[in-house]
Amino acid sequence: MIFFINKTLLEIGQKIEEELKENSKVSFIVENPDLELNSRGYKTWVNLAELNFCKMLTPKIFNSELIEITFQKLNRENSFHSMLVTNQEEKYGVDSIFFNINKNEEPTFLYAYKKALESVKIQDRKSVLNLGVNKGDEFELIEQLLDREVFDSIQFNGIDHSKTALSYAKKRFPKDNVKFYKHDINRLDELNLKKSDLIISIGTLQSPKINYKPFLMSLVQEHLTDNGAFILGFPNSRWIDSELIYGAKAPNYPYSEMSLLYNDVIFTKKYLQQKRFRVTITGREYIFLTATRIKI
Repeated sequence: MIFFINKTLLEIGQKIEEELKENSKVSFIVENPDLELNSRGYKTWVNLAELNFCKMLTPKIFNSELIEITFQKLNRENSFHSMLVTNQEEKYGVDSIFFNINKNEEPTFLYAYKKALESVKIQDRKSVLNLGVNKGDEFELIEQLLDREVFDSIQFNGIDHSKTALSYAKKRFPKDNVKFYKHDINRLDELNLKKSDLIISIGTLQSPKINYKPFLMSLVQEHLTDNGAFILGFPNSRWIDSELIYGAKAPNYPYSEMSLLYNDVIFTKKYLQQKRFRVTITGREYIFLTATRIKI
């Protein structure tokens, strides 16, 4: 048991990092965050756990002024980012780690996505195209936000390459106005869909198989109506052992490095502004770029 009374956060962090090299758990005693004079709230310890690729277990009362906190290492191999896949089309299918993730239960994702939907006035949209729809989580939140009559008046189209995920999504949304297509989004033209007035894509367009910049241009020029809008989500996080860990991981870096992420975000912002869109950038674990047409 380690006592961290009157220690600086730097000293605490270094000691925890050292302990975790040899142990899967580390427990320590700190001042109770509920004490009025204590400046370190629970958020401090949750953030410190995340930075060390741990989850913080439920604190235990040591005495009236002190509590015991335990960090438990995450299994870094339990992640869809690192899994070996033989069938690429089912990398995100029903048997994958990714499929069991529910982004709508993550407050930082839910809040930013909800604000994006409000910004594009989702209730006024007539057709929504989701690229990389998987099991339909983005449609689920829209359904929760809108009255049934309004939701049923919008045409929803979702595209993905996973047959099993789409089968699940179809059962989830057995409605005439919600359609799902198993297709390569690089060949979007082949579906001959009508132009949409809202295009959503969360964490899909950064796939190595997509040439992002020309693909984005084609979406604007060929698949979006004149008053259309975008909601694009750029992952600034990793899912490890069912935990959402902040920070994009670039190849060949042992730590979070976000140059590639911001390169895509800033390119998108500048390009859409040139095309007379009003652009906002929000979010944290997922960076949300929301763009709406500027009326002339």
